[in-house]
Amino acid sequence: MVLKTELCRFSGAKIYPGKGIRFVRGDSQVFLFSNSKCKRYFHNRLKPAKLTWTAMYRKQHKKDIHDETVKKRRRAAKKPHSRSIVGASLEVIQKKRTEKPEVRDAAREAALREIKERIKKTKDEKKAKKAEVLAKVQKTQTKGNVPKGSKGPKLGGGGGKR
Repeated sequence: MVLKTELCRFSGAKIYPGKGIRFVRGDSQVFLFSNSKCKRYFHNRLKPAKLTWTAMYRKQHKKDIHDETVKKRRRAAKKPHSRSIVGASLEVIQKKRTEKPEVRDAAREAALREIKERIKKTKDEKKAKKAEVLAKVQKTQTKGNVPKGSKGPKLGGGGGKR
């Protein structure tokens, strides 16, 4: 829950809800005071800058240590730091970074071509093995391995009692 605090017109102290004295002048200007002491000094036309306990005095005489600590702290700008990545040393990375895009593209295409050739070669080898296996199977079937009197597997669901 956030409390809406206001500042005393004389001392500069925080005034929490339900506290303080509100004074409305003839010209409809509203003044808020933290206590009767502040109100009395204001009506006696004392200057808050001359009283050591007011916020204005502290500000003018640089007594507010709190305000100095609130100043923005600047972080040191992070400098880009180059270091090696797993699998590639710093020299290799620097060399790749400096080479021209055309050279890089040519190297990449050569690598892709080499990979495609390797894949094609393995596919051809697999096809050749398959053809050999099929040829062997066909030779064994033509010799007549299957006996003449054997029947195929028994079909139908058994007709037993239920």
